Amino acid sequence: MTVAILVLLYISAPQEKNWQPKPYSNFLLTAWLGGVSLYWVFWPFFLCLNAGLVVADLLAKSASITVSTWDEIHFALFLGVVWWSISIWRCSSNTRLRVWAALARLATVAVFVEYGLMMFIRIYYPRIFFNCEEALLDYGSCF
Repeated sequence: MTVAILVLLYISAPQEKNWQPKPYSNFLLTAWLGGVSLYWVFWPFFLCLNAGLVVADLLAKSASITVSTWDEIHFALFLGVVWWSISIWRCSSNTRLRVWAALARLATVAVFVEYGLMMFIRIYYPRIFFNCEEALLDYGSCF
């Protein structure tokens, strides 16, 4: 399924073009408008997002944060994911190889699938994931 999605994204990826970076005073706005290299839009946020998700999950599993705090962290990161996804799709043509555009777009689709899985865990299996029987931090949030 992943390979099929990657092929579809490769076919729909924009053609290579002779792209020149736009001068900017505000990186976030220029990336949102598609004027930054795909490399500089993808990697910094991808690394920060995954580090934030791993730390939030590890803290939740060790009962260092409450379930509602875990929800809030994911919601705050989701706002950045929206910006990142739109920037990736708009900056996809700003790379030399079309395969990089397809892989970056696949990563954004994977992030939304990951958020869907987190929502599934939060709704249907919170007592297992958050270990609510042992941690009485926020037992009411486990239901």
